Amino acid sequence: MNKSVTIIILIAISISGVFAQSAKVSLNDGWWFYKAELGSPWEAFRPEKQSKLPAFEKVTLPHCYNAYDAVDPDMPYYEGPAWYYKWFKVESPYSNGRIVLHFEGAGQKSEVYLFTNKVGSHTGGYDEWSVDITEAVKNYLKQYPEGTGKVPAGMIPIAVRTDNSRNVNLIPSDLSDFTLYGGLYRNVWMEYYPAVYMQQVHVDYFLDKKLKNATVTLTGVLNNLGNKDESLNIQVDVFNMEQNKVASIKNELIFWNGEKEIATFDLKKINLWNPESPYLYTVVVNIMMNEEKQTISFRTGFKHFEFIEKGPFRLNGKRLLLKGTSRHEDYAGKGAAGSREEMRREMIMMKEMGVNFIRLGHYQQSSYVLDLCDSLGILVWEEIPWCRGGLGNNAYRQQARNMLVNLINQHYNHASVIIWGLGNENDWPGDFPEFEKDSIISFMSELNDLAHSLDKVRKTAIRRCDFCKHIIDVYSPSIWAGWYRGTYTSYKDVSHMEAMEVNHFLHAEWGASMQPGRHSEDPDKGLSQISNTKEADERSGDFLLTGGDARVSKDGDWSETYGCNLMDWTLKEQETMEWLTGSAFWIFKDFSTPLRPDNPIPYVNEKGVVQRDLTPKEAYYVFQSYWTEKPMAHIYGHTWETRWGEKDENKLLKVYSNCNEAELFLNGVSLGKRKRDSQNFPAAGLRWKTTFKQGKNFVKVIARKGKQTVTDSITFNYQTQKWGKPAKLILEKSLKENNTTLICVKVIDKSGVFCPDAKNIVRFGITGNGKLINDLGTLYGSRKIQLSNGKACIKVKLKGKAVVSSVLEGLPAEFIELKE
Repeated sequence: MNKSVTIIILIAISISGVFAQSAKVSLNDGWWFYKAELGSPWEAFRPEKQSKLPAFEKVTLPHCYNAYDAVDPDMPYYEGPAWYYKWFKVESPYSNGRIVLHFEGAGQKSEVYLFTNKVGSHTGGYDEWSVDITEAVKNYLKQYPEGTGKVPAGMIPIAVRTDNSRNVNLIPSDLSDFTLYGGLYRNVWMEYYPAVYMQQVHVDYFLDKKLKNATVTLTGVLNNLGNKDESLNIQVDVFNMEQNKVASIKNELIFWNGEKEIATFDLKKINLWNPESPYLYTVVVNIMMNEEKQTISFRTGFKHFEFIEKGPFRLNGKRLLLKGTSRHEDYAGKGAAGSREEMRREMIMMKEMGVNFIRLGHYQQSSYVLDLCDSLGILVWEEIPWCRGGLGNNAYRQQARNMLVNLINQHYNHASVIIWGLGNENDWPGDFPEFEKDSIISFMSELNDLAHSLDKVRKTAIRRCDFCKHIIDVYSPSIWAGWYRGTYTSYKDVSHMEAMEVNHFLHAEWGASMQPGRHSEDPDKGLSQISNTKEADERSGDFLLTGGDARVSKDGDWSETYGCNLMDWTLKEQETMEWLTGSAFWIFKDFSTPLRPDNPIPYVNEKGVVQRDLTPKEAYYVFQSYWTEKPMAHIYGHTWETRWGEKDENKLLKVYSNCNEAELFLNGVSLGKRKRDSQNFPAAGLRWKTTFKQGKNFVKVIARKGKQTVTDSITFNYQTQKWGKPAKLILEKSLKENNTTLICVKVIDKSGVFCPDAKNIVRFGITGNGKLINDLGTLYGSRKIQLSNGKACIKVKLKGKAVVSSVLEGLPAEFIELKE
């Protein structure tokens, strides 16, 4: 028999059925927020006339208090306490039931108060957690029947203190290359349960040898606080995607406390879950106890997977190359508080790029993201935030254990999950005076055993800790060929060497930083300085922009052109690596990080193929050309406004496409047809050498795949005039929509010639009745930014008249007056 596991569901997370609306109530609206410390919870609820505090700000959850300052170019982001409070009415459908506050995630440490009474706390910014406030509610209503302070009669006052202060004995480490956000940045719920209720349901199944039929077992955890010795009736109904009932089971059980098998049944002629057809079944569990009904409803899928020793990955008996990316919970202007609409758009963009696998780094992510992976067909590696710095004290270790248990319990049900990650870059020291390898090895072994005791089927994995690679099931070494070390042409050889040293290899993290809108006529120039082309690992300090050995990350141009070349080469090599399980490039979307203040966009890791606001970069289409079937064609350089070179110099035009054939036209004249060959680098053979005319040029491609035709076009200016050092700024309005105006600056030399390769740092400022739309960490949302090909832009919101300035060090400032 082959066994594959799908789902554990926490009732606190997913409850539906008869009481779907009344038993789970959103508490996202009507919060008040204060970004500082309070003397006590009472300061949130005392009458305003007694308060000497600045006014609280009204907010709606999800809310992150580092939404903007995480990418502020002039000061570190806020790390410290903040308070949220609100009051609500209790309306439970259950007599003598339980009242539970449920948090989907809050960073990074939290304390919960009902009025001034502390009722719960949690350490960890990413796992879900609950606080039972039943007795506290009863006591408050009894003690304060008329209300108190600002709290109306009959309303329940709740205050939550969150804190993302630096603390070496919390995970993740502050050495981690991502922002440790603060706030209630996921949903908060009020949940009502019967006095005795089912806390979670686990679903396990066995598939027969032909993967046609499944034997399914449901295990439930009953919360029987009173240890009552009565009976409950359970009915389980299973529906397929066509909403037909395919199984129905009834059981009568005596109350218990803890975990117990509640149903076993067979499913015949099942539809297997896979990325091309992510087939999901709906399981509905009805529990009747003392004439009170609890309904749990969730979706699950059936699959079989295996990692072949020193070989590929198989899903449902067939080889599947894992075409993967990675993700942080990070959005422009939102930080970790992305909306469901943004998450859905992001995951659909991944799927449309051809992704079938994702590494959710470096922490447990929103359960809604896992729901999307289930329904879209994206396999998942998800991990706990034991990331860098070493190994801390007993509290540190207990937090890691707790978060691993929560990760597996809370996301165990998801059909998409195949790997539980136990750590990332655990060979990276720095948080403690001593770095003890033996202690890290011992604790990694403990976590590995814990994961396997909770889940007998899914695999464990880590990335980059060679002295622990013998412990876990799947290992990813550090391979950054062509970025932090070596050249991208060494990718295949280095990967094969590393893969043969472990039983199961999966390459997580590869890619390049790409400043959006920056392009190069000579993108591989930085490679010429590298002496040892066979190295590919990242070493301490390699991420810095100064010092150390020659490397593209320091000496390259950070252009989209170079990034596309690296990814193009790597993808074409992966097609020929028959032993490869797959990879997850780093990363789908740019994200904020306190470790990179000197990046072209300060405090932003720019390795994403889309920006923080989900605007695609050119590399998005490179992946699409290799990984998708739907016909597409994309001419490289949609944001390359000015190309440069000699008159009549041969220049390269590239088309990224999955079509069999493409014909390119320059200024209305055909440059000929090319056949696609994935091994013909670059651009799979869809490239043309030609000369441009001075001034405006128009390029169009017509690509064909069978009977289907797709087209794309770009326009650019070709400059042959030589230029010197930047000498003057030109500031002008580019685009106006409603009361928002795009302001752009470009640099010219002393002769007035545009400098198309300039990448100096420019700053924007404003005075008057308007504001810069900035601190977004994007190309058009950063007031301090390196020029992309001699140009930078920012959006301005006007409320009358304002003056916008731009400053480049060593040059006179430039100003432009705006009117609404």
